[in-house]
Amino acid sequence: MGAEFFLDGDLELIRGRRIAVIGYGNQGRAQATILRDNGLNVIIGNIRDRYWDRAVRDGFEVYNIREATRRADLALLLVPDEVAPDVYYGMMEEEIKGKDHFILDFASGYNITYGLIKPAANTDVIMVAPRMFAWGILDLHKQNRGYPVLIGVAQDYSGRAWDYAKALAKGIGAIGRPGGVGLKSSFEEEALLDLLSEHTHIPLLIAAMMAYFEVVTEEYGLSPEAAILELYASEELAEGAKAMAEEGLIEQLKYHSRTSQYGQLTRIRRYYQKIKEIVEKEAAEIWSGEFAREFAEEYRSGMIVLSRLLDVHKRSRLVEAERRLYKALGRIK
Repeated sequence: MGAEFFLDGDLELIRGRRIAVIGYGNQGRAQATILRDNGLNVIIGNIRDRYWDRAVRDGFEVYNIREATRRADLALLLVPDEVAPDVYYGMMEEEIKGKDHFILDFASGYNITYGLIKPAANTDVIMVAPRMFAWGILDLHKQNRGYPVLIGVAQDYSGRAWDYAKALAKGIGAIGRPGGVGLKSSFEEEALLDLLSEHTHIPLLIAAMMAYFEVVTEEYGLSPEAAILELYASEELAEGAKAMAEEGLIEQLKYHSRTSQYGQLTRIRRYYQKIKEIVEKEAAEIWSGEFAREFAEEYRSGMIVLSRLLDVHKRSRLVEAERRLYKALGRIK
């Protein structure tokens, strides 16, 4: 059975509502800007920090999160996953419960999937999850082009939650424009897909690059800078990824030499089964909630493991070589 796609939404459904964007980080700023450009009534809810100041400079009305929620009919909860439960229960839930009806949007399925947030019964709980970085969203907005989003509903209090979700997807510039599409999804699907990317093909790619770097520089004595240039700094990898996005995983091979095509397609078989086993294991840990429990413990610890790993990798030979190369390329001073 094929997927269900949404190409447009009715913006009038949310035009008369006050929309609070909770969190003015990259996604918050991008989505708030586009909502405002589309003529919608947008306010910002944030703590007093540099993001508050940036929202003020950008011309928004800014309130603390409790007050923004009190003033709003619809809120986009765009704070980091690990922070969102504290924000919701500590600053939003009481205000939401006092309303006849509220619409709460998430850009990630994480907290609903694992029961870390259980919204009040009077709430339409929707998900409009962009599949790209915030700066890409803004660039496309300037070109009057849309972009892909996953759209889901976890709680349909009003009976119109799907309509509100599609309206919001249009409001943030995703659908209703050339190149824009909403894919009917669920919070559980988004959580698994997003986390599984972060646990499998992304770290596997980075690990392969690190192994490549160590082998050619330590065992064969090649230049570290030349290795990094070959791996990713030349932007050839980025161009290949762009071709994959535009034309497909296999179709993009036509831009590679015969030598490259043969090497890639024959070597896939050497890695596939081992990598599939890794993917299956990671998917099981994500689906069961084991990773969510692990990450909750990491957050409560003050991010000890994450901080340590970042510190270790930032002092690696590869990063030192990157700095030398990027300075020569004029990318850093």
